[in-house]
Amino acid sequence: MVTDRQPSPMTPEIFVIHSIEQNTSDVFTWGLRPRDTSSCAFLPGQFNMLYLFGKGEVPISISGGTETEIHHTIRATGVVTKAMQAMQVGEQVGLRGPYGRPWPIEEAEGKDVLLIAGGIGFAPLRPVVHAIISNREAFGHVTILYGAREPASLLFQEECVLWREQHDIHVDVTVDMGLDGWRGHVGVVTTRIPSVTFDPARVCVMMCGPEIMMRFCAEALLSLNVHAQDIYVSMERNMKCAVGWCGHCQLGPTFICKDGPVYRFPEIQPFFLQRER
Repeated sequence: MVTDRQPSPMTPEIFVIHSIEQNTSDVFTWGLRPRDTSSCAFLPGQFNMLYLFGKGEVPISISGGTETEIHHTIRATGVVTKAMQAMQVGEQVGLRGPYGRPWPIEEAEGKDVLLIAGGIGFAPLRPVVHAIISNREAFGHVTILYGAREPASLLFQEECVLWREQHDIHVDVTVDMGLDGWRGHVGVVTTRIPSVTFDPARVCVMMCGPEIMMRFCAEALLSLNVHAQDIYVSMERNMKCAVGWCGHCQLGPTFICKDGPVYRFPEIQPFFLQRER
């Protein structure tokens, strides 16, 4: 599903940085507002192309928003995103989108929900949590399994506490390296799956994170009799045009920008570990 808010899909609109939150040393969240009357509507799981004038354009998942503001949680890893980290409130960026196939929120109603996130992959799943909270009685057991490299890399920690305490959402956090003072779980997120409460015949699983993590999580879920068609993954490979024209994000017979980024696991299982070119 592609939703364009601009006449040409390659023409960015101007948005203004309204707020900046520094989540970790290299991750920050922008609150963007349109300079004119552009819409901020999006569906959980979609992404935008953010354009920094004079530097370049990058695809960034939408991590939340309101009717008047859209949020992007960004890791500063390349030329463009590092330049973005140096920007200030009030500065302007270009935005194209939203693009992509969203998470299956409606299909998950009436089922248990398991969200599995690794690292910055928590950001595209955050709007799913918000959607569930807005209609909490429509879902069964809801669990978030979240893994990060170390405690200092964990995102949305205060929100996780609120989700636990106020919305009956179980949040299970683990880190690869438990440093001094860490009292939580240590180990890869896959090891936490057996401890989760869900009905394998009636569960909707949504995953976002490193592909190797999602692959092993999918194998663990299948061994617990979760149906493959009930497992969804979000792919984050190289996207340039966001409309299926350039071919950079081709995965098998699909283009991640327009056929994804959210896929049912069986759709991409044969191509899951193919290297990018």
